[in-house]
Amino acid sequence: MSALTVILFLGGWLPIISWGIFLILPGWFWFVLKLVIVGFIFIWVRGTLPRYRFDQLMSLGWKVILPSSLSLVFLTVFLFLALI
Repeated sequence: MSALTVILFLGGWLPIISWGIFLILPGWFWFVLKLVIVGFIFIWVRGTLPRYRFDQLMSLGWKVILPSSLSLVFLTVFLFLALI
């Protein structure tokens, strides 16, 4: 998952800034560096945040996430139609 995240969202083997000393280092170094950082963040978040039970996830989904996503869809449609 970390490798896919690095490839799809963080530029893969490309350096963070493409000037100066950053261009000297090889591409595998940047890939491994980004891989370690993303892996560390995944492990850190997994260890820090509490785990939800199945009934808590279902309650959160039905009572919070579904209404908020539907309201955002309606807001987007309203703004789109208002600005045309």
